[in-house]
Amino acid sequence: MRLTVGEHSPQYVRRIVRSYLREWEMAELTDAVELGATELLANVVRHVPDRRCEFLLLRQVAGVRVEVMDGCPRLPSIPAELSLEAEGGRGLVLLDAVADKWGVEPAAVGGKTVWFECWGAGAGEGGAASAGVGVDSRTALTPSPKR
Repeated sequence: MRLTVGEHSPQYVRRIVRSYLREWEMAELTDAVELGATELLANVVRHVPDRRCEFLLLRQVAGVRVEVMDGCPRLPSIPAELSLEAEGGRGLVLLDAVADKWGVEPAAVGGKTVWFECWGAGAGEGGAASAGVGVDSRTALTPSPKR
């Protein structure tokens, strides 16, 4: 899904994520995936000048992967220290706490993809690869072609 995010966009994306996770019978991942998606979209609102991004929710064999791509070349990082009074800087710390795996990939033409994975119970590292199958759905939140 390509979108220009605003302050209220995460609540709509959370609703969509919740619906897909319920349909995929992965409701136990809802809290972690919603929080992670919210943090990544909040980073777009705060740090990407045009606020444009692409959001993907990818179903995997034993969990889900979320990717947020934007055109801003600045890579996110976890601050070495945060004061108790700091109003920002905790998003990736929260993401690290709720995701099983996450990372940042710079794009060849500028920009980046920030991603995370949450695995179902018993999936272990490489939730998708554990069954020898990679991502099995890249179209979850991409609009379907009109018929």
